[in-house]
Amino acid sequence: MRVLVTGGAGFIGSHYVRTMLTGGYPGFEDAQVTVFDKLTYAGNLANLAPVADNPNYRFLQGDICSAADLDAALPGHDVVVNFAAESHVDRSLTGAAGFVLTNVLGAQQVFDAALRHRVRRVVHVSTDEVYGSIEHGSWTEDHLLEPNSPYSAAKAGSDLIARAYAKTYGLDISITRCSNNYGPYHFPEKVIPLFVTNLLDGHTVPLYGEGANVRDWLFVDDHCRGIQLVLEQGAAGEFYNIGGGRELSNRELTEKLLAATGRDWSSVDHIVDPRGGGHDLRYSVDYSKTAALGYAPRMPFEDGLALTVQWYRDNRAWWEPLKAAAATARA
Repeated sequence: MRVLVTGGAGFIGSHYVRTMLTGGYPGFEDAQVTVFDKLTYAGNLANLAPVADNPNYRFLQGDICSAADLDAALPGHDVVVNFAAESHVDRSLTGAAGFVLTNVLGAQQVFDAALRHRVRRVVHVSTDEVYGSIEHGSWTEDHLLEPNSPYSAAKAGSDLIARAYAKTYGLDISITRCSNNYGPYHFPEKVIPLFVTNLLDGHTVPLYGEGANVRDWLFVDDHCRGIQLVLEQGAAGEFYNIGGGRELSNRELTEKLLAATGRDWSSVDHIVDPRGGGHDLRYSVDYSKTAALGYAPRMPFEDGLALTVQWYRDNRAWWEPLKAAAATARA
């Protein structure tokens, strides 16, 4: 079995790769894994260092927007798992074109290349943000798409193209939609790693308004197990939600992060949402369809958060250069 993982040097993709190459997915213990990644600011070969010497691992630098790059990478592969995407909502507000280019047109290039090279199976990894915001209850996969940012709109577009390729061309592709991920190796612009690293350094953290926005938190390993189940059992053209089953307001999350790092509320700056109140209020997915494949989140949030905070304590050499580079880029 040969598996191509686009975006495999990023946070979620690298976890998937590390798990597969260390025998974490039964039936795929001997899989040959090719990581195909552009190595943007969020892609990091250090994320793959634990498996860099594995004889079944290969890395290719390339851009999913380039048909030539994909044609050089894809021959001989049986499976493609497409993690490659621009994913930070705030960046999409000032650079929407780049998000559309990568997340829509780049995804289409992946699907076209999979058809050209007769790839047997494709999974396209997406987000619950395509549904918008929900006040009560949880989204099922057939819920209306109401994305509220250029990022989520671009992901919604790629999801629909994936479905169309299944219906029109017979591409065996399934689409997953996850809730908010957390865990080790998470780039420190996202809320949990940003807060943890700031607090460990004695800096303040920004809380939008009163922190009333609610998110469902999903440990990265649970997410990747869900993706693997969909890869093995999912139907072509179908969508599968993957959730963590633990909803917290941003204020509740902040309180837990303060406690985990030994800080108090004096470390919190209450700021106006830069999106002018356009921040989705609540996300919540119904993942019963994926549960029917055998999925259930295993990591209790408190345990996963403790593990994550400890990882950042122990791995300053990983995140300090990333934050320094980001600060230099902003200067």
